[in-house]
Amino acid sequence: MTLFEELQWRGFVKDVSNEAKAKDLLDNQKTKFYCGFDPTGQSLTVGHLVQIVRIMLIAKYGHTPVVLIGGATGLIGDPRQTSERKLLTLEESLQNAEKIKVQLSHFQKEAIFVNNYDWISKIDMIQFLRDYGKNFNINYMLSKETVQARLETGISYTEFSYMLIQAIDWLHLYQSLDCKIQFGGSDQWGNITTGLELIRKTVGDQHDAVAMSSPLLLKADGTKFGKSESGALWLDETLTSAYELYQYFLNTADDDVLTYFKMLTLLSKEEIESLVAASQLEPEKRIAQKRLAAEVVELVHGKEKLNSALNVTESLFSGEFSKLSLNELIMAKKGLESVSVTGEINVLDALVETKLASSKREAREFVKSGAVVVNEVKINDFEVQINKSNAYFEKYVIIKRGKKKFALVELI
Repeated sequence: MTLFEELQWRGFVKDVSNEAKAKDLLDNQKTKFYCGFDPTGQSLTVGHLVQIVRIMLIAKYGHTPVVLIGGATGLIGDPRQTSERKLLTLEESLQNAEKIKVQLSHFQKEAIFVNNYDWISKIDMIQFLRDYGKNFNINYMLSKETVQARLETGISYTEFSYMLIQAIDWLHLYQSLDCKIQFGGSDQWGNITTGLELIRKTVGDQHDAVAMSSPLLLKADGTKFGKSESGALWLDETLTSAYELYQYFLNTADDDVLTYFKMLTLLSKEEIESLVAASQLEPEKRIAQKRLAAEVVELVHGKEKLNSALNVTESLFSGEFSKLSLNELIMAKKGLESVSVTGEINVLDALVETKLASSKREAREFVKSGAVVVNEVKINDFEVQINKSNAYFEKYVIIKRGKKKFALVELI
């Protein structure tokens, strides 16, 4: 199938300003396309993978990605559905922009990276109002969905003007880099088409720019993708470990697997359909979920971190932790009830502190019945102390109660 057909099959196409022109640019030519990421935080989330995978897919067909980091737009704030964003300082925005550039470079080393602060910061107020603001009727701006959603609660002029800043970005990239396609999530459609309108009014109707959007990635039940019980799933491993990411996708609902394969991996259509079919025949084996989790973790963190996530997963299943490396034990901590202890702690107190026992009396019963194991050594003595002498790397102790209940004690 052609690139445009593959984009459609994967669910990457919702809105297209000119389908015939889009097909020609994507299927018959080699062109530059861009997608922007605002540095509102120090890390992107798993939700951004939809756009990242689409960048990788289009680049795979020989097109050149232009990745825009919004050092300037991050200072303004893309209007949310509910309320105003907290304004970042210039230092915060530029620092975040550099961190996000490093993250995105991991996925697409050949991309052209640009920061819109480099040109937006050079536009003075008079130029902004005369050269750009004059092109847009207030009614046009009020009709945009993101603005409409905020009319009842109110929207500042700062966030109201965001679409003009993004429009300037595309005009700048169109004129300076011959960047002909902009895409983003469907929630960005109003901003994207404002850029298209600015190009039309500046260059004329003969322009060859195309706007595209993709549907937001939702779960089969219609809820938003990308949140775990503990909050956002980050691409930064210090915020969300490879193990946590693996577990999230391992627990994907059967109804969501096909969509996630299409939009979050670059596996071929044939392989995806084969995996889903195999999983439907033997759903208890979670064949598709295991492969999906592995693909996403390897994409985000690499093969080595995937292997670590698999080692931790196996250890938590088998109860054998002695072969884990220090980094893997740190990763395992994310999946366990844990407590930090200065010096040492009695095994009975540790059972209570880690919630493996509801009381010391119950803890004694567990020890007495031989149900308690500390770093794979069965405990029969109530007086056992947990300290560096019986800890992995003189720091971590895994307590097992029964067959499947684990907790971790970190010695500090």
